[in-house]
Amino acid sequence: MATHMITGAGSGIGAAVARRLHERGDDLILMARDAGRAKELTATYPGSRALVGDLGTPDRLSWALSHQELPDRLDSLLHIAGVVDLGRVGDLSAKAWRGQLDVNLLAPAELTRLLLPSLRASQGHVVFVNSGAGLAAHAEWAAYAASKHGLKALADALRQEEHGNGVRVTTVYPGRTASPMQAKVHAQEGKEYDATRHIDPESVATALLTAIDLPRDAEVTDLSVRPGR
Repeated sequence: MATHMITGAGSGIGAAVARRLHERGDDLILMARDAGRAKELTATYPGSRALVGDLGTPDRLSWALSHQELPDRLDSLLHIAGVVDLGRVGDLSAKAWRGQLDVNLLAPAELTRLLLPSLRASQGHVVFVNSGAGLAAHAEWAAYAASKHGLKALADALRQEEHGNGVRVTTVYPGRTASPMQAKVHAQEGKEYDATRHIDPESVATALLTAIDLPRDAEVTDLSVRPGR
């Protein structure tokens, strides 16, 4: 039975991945921002457990996790949580930049650092759910795209550094996916949101699970999931 740690399991792609892994009987460790959220998540996925730490304050994650029991072995670390706040470069405040960099880039880097011993012990897999914005930036997406471009760099460097330890690293680049985050983006863009026009989170979950289930003789390094219509 494999053990997976997931950020962002409460909605969207993260919820789809967590449900699929839970249904097949794998063990789940779910990252929660506070004790109340931890209780909600573990109730949704009976038998799972939660680690409490706020991704919005990555400099405190080491302290938070030092007071909790980390797994000795970890088969996968799935970075799925993310935030977005659109705005033109001339209007974005330092707070808006920092908020997206903290959650989308610095928190994954810090969690990976803290859990690398457990991943090395099981020759595990790190998955970063990125975005099309991690490959190309557009107007009003500067801060979010910068955080996702940085996440790609993190994944690429980690893959080379940990190859000798048997740790696999995959980046998944979904197109616009039906989720609460996508609804927020549409609101910021002033557009009407229609979930049926976007990728189903289940489709992204299928792609992600294909990567982590791949036999050990191969590795999916980068995987783009684009709308089919």
